Amino acid sequence: MGEKIKLIANNKKAYHDYFIDEKYEAGIELAGTEVKSIRMGKCSVKESFVRIDKGEVYVCGMNISPYEKGNIFNKDPLRVRKLLLHKSEIEKLDSKIAQKGYTLVPLQVYFKGSLVKVEIGLARGKKLYDKRDDIAKKDQKREIEREFKVRNL
Repeated sequence: MGEKIKLIANNKKAYHDYFIDEKYEAGIELAGTEVKSIRMGKCSVKESFVRIDKGEVYVCGMNISPYEKGNIFNKDPLRVRKLLLHKSEIEKLDSKIAQKGYTLVPLQVYFKGSLVKVEIGLARGKKLYDKRDDIAKKDQKREIEREFKVRNL
């Protein structure tokens, strides 16, 4: 129950570009050298996306750099990888994606115990004015924290 979580990669761009409605934890199908490369922290999910095809979920564009000490066992860094979810979760996600404006994006890659997990989010796209509004709120929060810090010194 108290498994240790170690964050490997985070997709900050997804939070900037999308409203995240729901989050799901999925396992990922990897080769041995890919797991070793992830343990070294060589993974990126910035430009990746998730798609559902024939009842199976795949992550595309996820970059896992080749393991330096691996030779013939190294896989293509940008290959399509299968995500492991329950059938009921896949059907639920598929029906949500069929609605206009929803998409699936990977948010984080992390170790949970000894297993590699991917957190995927059911997301709606933001408009330009939504992004500007978020930036303005962050700036206000930063200014308030700065003033609070100055007053308490």
